[in-house]
Amino acid sequence: MKQKQSSKISRRRFLRSSTAAGLVLTPLHSLLSVKNIDTGSTKSIVVIGAGLSGISCGYELVQHGYDVTVLEARSRPGGRVRTYRDPFADNLYAEMGAEYVNESDQFVRSYCDKFGLEVLPAKQYDGIYLRGKRYVMADFKHFKQALPYAGTEGGNLFGQEYPYIERWVTMIKSIDDLPQKVLDLDNISVAELLKRGGAPKDVVELYTYTNATESTALPKNMSALSMVLANYQASAFSENTVEGRIFGGNDQLAKKFAKIIAANVHYNCPVRKIKHSKDEIEVFFEESGRRTSIKGDRCVITMPVSMLRRTAIEPYFPDDKMHCIREQSYGHVMKIAMQFKRRIWDESGSIGQRVFTDTPLLRVYHHSIDQPGPRGILLSFTSGADAMKLGRMSENRRLKVAHDTAEKLWPNTQNTWESGISKYWNEDPWLRASYSLAGVGQKDFRDILKRPEGRVHFAGEHTSIYRASMNGAIESGVRASQEIIKTGN
Repeated sequence: MKQKQSSKISRRRFLRSSTAAGLVLTPLHSLLSVKNIDTGSTKSIVVIGAGLSGISCGYELVQHGYDVTVLEARSRPGGRVRTYRDPFADNLYAEMGAEYVNESDQFVRSYCDKFGLEVLPAKQYDGIYLRGKRYVMADFKHFKQALPYAGTEGGNLFGQEYPYIERWVTMIKSIDDLPQKVLDLDNISVAELLKRGGAPKDVVELYTYTNATESTALPKNMSALSMVLANYQASAFSENTVEGRIFGGNDQLAKKFAKIIAANVHYNCPVRKIKHSKDEIEVFFEESGRRTSIKGDRCVITMPVSMLRRTAIEPYFPDDKMHCIREQSYGHVMKIAMQFKRRIWDESGSIGQRVFTDTPLLRVYHHSIDQPGPRGILLSFTSGADAMKLGRMSENRRLKVAHDTAEKLWPNTQNTWESGISKYWNEDPWLRASYSLAGVGQKDFRDILKRPEGRVHFAGEHTSIYRASMNGAIESGVRASQEIIKTGN
C-alpha cells in the first residue's frame, strides 16, 4: 500500500491542525526570539486559564516584565494535563489526560530541557485484538496473520483507508493552491468520502478504531478535507510511531511553569464574564464565593471554546468569531487506569504490552513501563461513541467493563486485579469536552479563533497548528505572549 509521506510533519500533527490552505509552521526559535522589553511594569495582562497554554503565556509575559494575573478555575495548573497519583500503590501514577510527546514536539521538549525534565519513549504497539481474535504484531507485520476486515491489505494495521481517497490526494499539486474540488471536501464528512470512494463498510469501521486518538469523533463528524490534506502532506501515524512521556509524570511541566510565577497565579477563580473596549478589559470572576473583577490593559483567553461559549462576553466579538466559538467541534475521551498485583502483560503467552483493540477500551497499554515494582498499571484510551457509552455508566460499571476487557486480552486476570479509576473529560465541569477537531465545514475555524480582537488575545490547543496536543497548547501560549510583546502597549 503506497502512501505519500513527508518527514516534515506527522499525520497526527496534521490531523489536529488547521485544514486551510497555506499551512505555515512557526518554528520555536522564531516565537522565542523577541528580546526582553522593558515595559516599565505598567502594562497589566489578565490570562484566563492555567492550562499549558495559559501558564506558558503567563510565564513568558512575566519574563518580559509584564504585570500578569493568571485566573484558573481549578485548584491546580495543567488543565487537560492530569497525572493521577493518590489512587495507586507503590508510587505508581497514570496520565489521565494529555499523554504523549512526539519526537517533533519542539515546544514541549524545549521547556522540558529548560526545566530539567526527561522525556522517555513509550512502548510501541505489539499486539492486536479485533473481532475476538488475538494477533502478535510481529507476526502480523510478516503477513502470518490477516485482519478480519473485508477490503484490507496484509501487513499494515493503519492506513487501510488510503486507496479509497487516493484520487483526491493525487489531485493536489500544491497545498498553497488547492483545487476548488478539494476545498469543497470540507463540506462532507470522512465517512461520506470513503463511501463515495467505494470503501467497504469494514474499512470505514476499522478507520473508526485506528483514528481513535487522532480525532476523538466518528468519521461522520470529521471533515473530509482534513483527512485528504493529511494524506497529502503528512507521514502516517502507525503501529511504528515512536511516542514518549515525561518521566515522573506530565504534570511536572505545568507545575514547573506555575512554581516560577506562583505569585501571579490565582486558583479556584472561575471566570464568568469578559468585558472589553478599545481602552481596557475587565474580567469578572468568582473567588471564595464572591463575585469580583480585575481590569487590565490586555487579556489572553486560553480556556477551551467549550467553556468560552458558556461565558458572558460584552460586547460580542465579530460574527465569524462568535460562530466559531459556538460551533467548534470537540470529541469524547474516556481513560481508565487499572492497577494489578503483578504485570500479567509481561508473562508468557501475553498478547503484548500495548494492544490495539475494537473493544470498548480501544487502546490498552502498560503505562508503568518506566516505574519499578511488581505492581503495574494498564491504561486505556477510549474515544468517540465508545467513550460516550462508557460515560453514561456509573464508575462501578465502567470498571467492570474494563476488568472484563482486560480478561479477554490477558486471561486469568481475576486474581491480579486490585483497583481502577476512570476519567471522562466530557463530564469535567471545567471542560465538558475532550480536545478540538476539524469538523465538517470548519476549515477556517482555527485562524478565526486565534485572531486577536482589539485588546483580547486567544490561545489554547484549538488555536494552534499543533492541535490537540501539549505541544500545541504551549505553542499557542507563547504565540499569544509574543503578540502582546510586539504591540509594545
